[in-house]
Amino acid sequence: MSGEFGRWINLVVRRRFGILVLVVGGLLALGVYGLGLADRLGVGGWDDPGSESAQEARIRDHAFGHDHAADVLLLFHAPAGTTVDDPRFAATAVDYLNGLPQRFPDRIDKINAAYWATDTGLTLPELFGTEARDYAFASVAVRGDDDTTLLNNYRKVAGALTLPGVDMEVAGRAPVALALNDTMAQDQRRMELFAIPAVAVLLFFLFGGVVAAALPLAVGGLTVIGAWGVVRFLTTFMQVNSFVSPVVSMIGLGLAIDYGLFIVSRFREELAAGREVPDAARAAVATAGRTVAFSATVVVAAAGAILILPHGFLRSFAVGAMVTVALAAAVSVTVLPALLAILGRRVNWLGFNRFHARRAAAEQRDNPWGRIAGAVMRRPIVAVVPVLAILVVLIAPVRDVGFGGISERFLPPEHPARTAQQHFDAIFPLRQTDPIDIVMITHDDSDIGTVLATANRAPGLKAPFPEPFHSPWQLGVFTTSTVLQDAHDAEETIGYLRSMPTPNGTIVLVGGQSAVERDSVAALRHRMPWVVALVFLVTTALLMLAFGSPLLPLQAGLLNLLELGSTLGVLTWIFADGHGAGLLHFTPQPIMALVLVLIISVIYGLSTDYQVFLLARIHEARAGGVSDTEAVRLGVARTGWIITAAALVLIVVCGAFALSDLVMMQYIAIGMATALFIDAVILRLLLMPALMRLLGAACWWTPAGRRRACRRELPVSETDSPRAELAESAVGSPR
Repeated sequence: MSGEFGRWINLVVRRRFGILVLVVGGLLALGVYGLGLADRLGVGGWDDPGSESAQEARIRDHAFGHDHAADVLLLFHAPAGTTVDDPRFAATAVDYLNGLPQRFPDRIDKINAAYWATDTGLTLPELFGTEARDYAFASVAVRGDDDTTLLNNYRKVAGALTLPGVDMEVAGRAPVALALNDTMAQDQRRMELFAIPAVAVLLFFLFGGVVAAALPLAVGGLTVIGAWGVVRFLTTFMQVNSFVSPVVSMIGLGLAIDYGLFIVSRFREELAAGREVPDAARAAVATAGRTVAFSATVVVAAAGAILILPHGFLRSFAVGAMVTVALAAAVSVTVLPALLAILGRRVNWLGFNRFHARRAAAEQRDNPWGRIAGAVMRRPIVAVVPVLAILVVLIAPVRDVGFGGISERFLPPEHPARTAQQHFDAIFPLRQTDPIDIVMITHDDSDIGTVLATANRAPGLKAPFPEPFHSPWQLGVFTTSTVLQDAHDAEETIGYLRSMPTPNGTIVLVGGQSAVERDSVAALRHRMPWVVALVFLVTTALLMLAFGSPLLPLQAGLLNLLELGSTLGVLTWIFADGHGAGLLHFTPQPIMALVLVLIISVIYGLSTDYQVFLLARIHEARAGGVSDTEAVRLGVARTGWIITAAALVLIVVCGAFALSDLVMMQYIAIGMATALFIDAVILRLLLMPALMRLLGAACWWTPAGRRRACRRELPVSETDSPRAELAESAVGSPR
């Protein structure tokens, strides 16, 4: 143990009480600072700010003001046997509508328009009522010039949008956005109420004791508390989408518990091998702790590559994940070793068995993981072929993958906000809340008619574009909008509008939600190759820095691609093809591309994370003098149960989100659970040992110039188990 890391370990062990007070106090202070986080989260960031649709929206807002036409749509249904023209029914509706701006002057601006005459809005009976006069609606403007302010204002009045004795449904952009936002908040509470107790029980059985199980949980809890403050700080200089908070908390909790699991397990192993408490704490941090720090660097690098993408949602997630993962690693190598040094052998207190406490390194070779690895390496081809066949079958559904955006269909089929919106769209198909918009900028107003005539020949329009509005504040700026036959299949329409010929000196910009989704996916397709290349180069460089061999990073990349492809195939089969829709209570639909990028980045980081833990123990065994084959068996035997336990912990944490009412949270839960199972069971236990057996010593080939540096940079230290102990554990093993 040498260098800055070694001095840090000695400081933590020697000054354990001071370190504990300082770090825990700082984390609790961050938690207090983060208490007001919910009020500072936004709802934007889903678009590419450099796209044509984003430019159209900015010009439209500047020239015509923020569009409040679809903020809130109140749909009134006349009682059976009457119409919306019934004097008593109409009077009740009008009194209610007139009262909204009066009761909530700071939240509701006005009634934009309604079927009936109101104090503050237009009267449009032909447009705002059905032909049979059984339904009518009113458009309500909520105050706010940006989506976040508007949503916060709507939240304050949402409970008052009821009219006793009248069948009234509440549709519009704000009710749907609030339903999506509040469902995410419920998911975070579900994680706190369900996942943490479930993980506590799981850790108790994994460690066989209360004290040992409590330590990783304490690290996880402190990390989540600190993460609240971190995300709150991020809101001071960037918009953080409300969806980011529960995801960052989930990742922080899961990884922090995993890191704690690795370090506590190594500490107990060192105690069982006969080390004194201070030496065991130092050894645990110098080996498992060093690997934790290195692995966190890999995860941070994988998340950091997302910053190449332009979407505010992904950028806020990337920064939040990077800081939270770094925080999890920092807590693991400060708070945890300090606690271990204080507790000493009392770490095994309150246990129902001493199996884990007694297990020394030399006793692990023939555990179930070691036996499976040994069997796989005796006949590696027999293992590789069927495993690859299974993964190819899982990958196959990817050919049908489709990408979409966020909408009310992310909510359960019977959710009031979703049913109200779909009911409104069915009754008033030409008044949908997500039309396709065009903005025209010209120096010759007579060209507008030519543009409009050409635009109305676009395929997929449910109705022609109406006569454009002229901006009251800017000369030469016009806008118009119409609805599509299928807002989720607008590729041909948008393509036509953007490629149609226009008069010289006239600019036409196409926007609306369908265009935003199209441009968002296009930006991902354009920049994702750069993200993938950066992640691969960074992780390859880090793994080469750690292990020297260029083949190990290539192997890791191959395994990661197989895992990602299999996970994407499973997600496509479930969410796009609809298998299990009844059980999970969702509507089959294209996968949201931004959430998929988030899932891929987390999975890639975790997969490389587990790879590093396993390779570090294999290298440690090789350094002890055993053969390459036996080193792989020992590495799998020593880390197999820990990686399996770590995967189980994360699966439990993610499992809380599988109960979500929001389909994109179910993406994350099922995607993460699938990837973790594939990683822990199929890749680390079966495929990786078989591949390393087939490659043999070539796995560890190191360019001559890297050999000396590699010895200094590996994420293991000079506190490795003695060579004699490893040799003893390998007696009778195949060379």
